[in-house]
Amino acid sequence: MRILIVEDEHKIANALKRALEQESYAVDVSYDGDDGYAMATTEPYDMAIIDRMLPGEHNGIDIVKAMREAKIHTPVLLLTALGSTSDKTKGLDSGADDYLVKPFALEELLARVRALVRRPTEVHGTTLQVGDLSLNTVDFSVKRADTDIQLTSKEFGLLEYLLRNQGRPISKDTIIAHVWDYDADILPNTVEVYVKYLRNKIDAPFKKPLLHTVRGFGYKLQA
Repeated sequence: MRILIVEDEHKIANALKRALEQESYAVDVSYDGDDGYAMATTEPYDMAIIDRMLPGEHNGIDIVKAMREAKIHTPVLLLTALGSTSDKTKGLDSGADDYLVKPFALEELLARVRALVRRPTEVHGTTLQVGDLSLNTVDFSVKRADTDIQLTSKEFGLLEYLLRNQGRPISKDTIIAHVWDYDADILPNTVEVYVKYLRNKIDAPFKKPLLHTVRGFGYKLQA
């Protein structure tokens, strides 16, 4: 899952980036409103954490409104030092999905992030599953046929993205956009390498393959 952080306080932004990366998310950071506006409205993200008050021509409210006007339904958590009811109402009315007042506990922010990124697949709860393969998005456990599977952070991110889009062919470029962050120097054959790593763990020891190559397009996870 790929997350955008738009926060002008470098210390806060960098701390959030580190914490989210430890939770196996790919994270991009922008430190001003104009750059954040461009990234939020042109790049594919699974969630955005946006500060309300930002330097530049575009503040957090402007960014959220622009996303919704462009039919971008990425979940947005709005951060702000303004905690009055009217401030919260304005933020939510702009199209934000949740609102967190500074200062906040990191554990609370991470819990809200997990809740927001689960919304598109809330029918699955905290567990994503295809066939006898399951992935828990809270404790990061992966099992197939009751066998525990140990994955690296990037392998976990790749599997989670494929599970959230199971049955659909996903191109290498799309995988790169969602599983690796914007600054990562990734080539298409890097995806091939990680798909091979993943296959060796989730398919090779078992009779039925779940991760399929769609020739000329990419990959899909399907029972």
